[in-house]
Amino acid sequence: MTLRFSVLASGSTGNAFFIESEKERILVDVGLSGKEMDRLFGEIQVDPSTLTRILVTHEHSDHVKGLGIIARKYQLPIYANEKTWKAMESGLGKLSVEQKFLFDVEEEKTFGDMDVQSFGVSHDAAEPMFYTFHQGDKKVALVTDLGYVSDRIKKIVENADAYIFEANHDVNMLRMGRYPWSVKRRILGDSGHVSNEDCGLALSDIISNRTKRIYLAHLSQDNNMKDLARMSVGDILRERGIEIDLYDTDPVTSTALYEVG
Repeated sequence: MTLRFSVLASGSTGNAFFIESEKERILVDVGLSGKEMDRLFGEIQVDPSTLTRILVTHEHSDHVKGLGIIARKYQLPIYANEKTWKAMESGLGKLSVEQKFLFDVEEEKTFGDMDVQSFGVSHDAAEPMFYTFHQGDKKVALVTDLGYVSDRIKKIVENADAYIFEANHDVNMLRMGRYPWSVKRRILGDSGHVSNEDCGLALSDIISNRTKRIYLAHLSQDNNMKDLARMSVGDILRERGIEIDLYDTDPVTSTALYEVG
């Protein structure tokens, strides 16, 4: 059994995640233009015409910018919860009824040889949710765009083989930066984004001996740096006796396909 994934793009300018098994090729979010998405798939040598479906986390443009274009071009079914559909539908362009599917919060669906569980997060969108992917005893957790990591979320995502986890900002960089205070307050709030420090603290509660990969995701271009995120999160993990390699994600370059297990 095969489970592989790539973080195609991650950051405030656009997000997309690809995960595949023997029977499924799933795209989560399409936050870049159709042309950029095709380029990113080219980087990992995957033909987007072989995709089986698209899952959506929430309606913010950095997650759905190219959704309508890619869904039409490759005739793909789209899965999102009802409130997200209502919030994003008018901006997607014409889609056939056969392409629209519901995936409720806290629901588990089986697609081919992969089980996908959705879970709600605290973020300033209609009804944002993220996903864990399961195949046999393999588990991958996608966790970004949330103001804080609740105990409920920790329970859902614990003991994964791999994490794509938000490390959005360094708190001091954000506080001292050029953003207006209203934006800073939003990012720092319970419906905003997870800081480097909170990422490290959350990961130290949920990772186990089976965890082999952690990708730090959704880094702010203004209020974070890859080296800083890696250092900050790594220091917190080491303080708690956890030694694990941390991997970067990028807004315009995909990560190499990684096989789980």
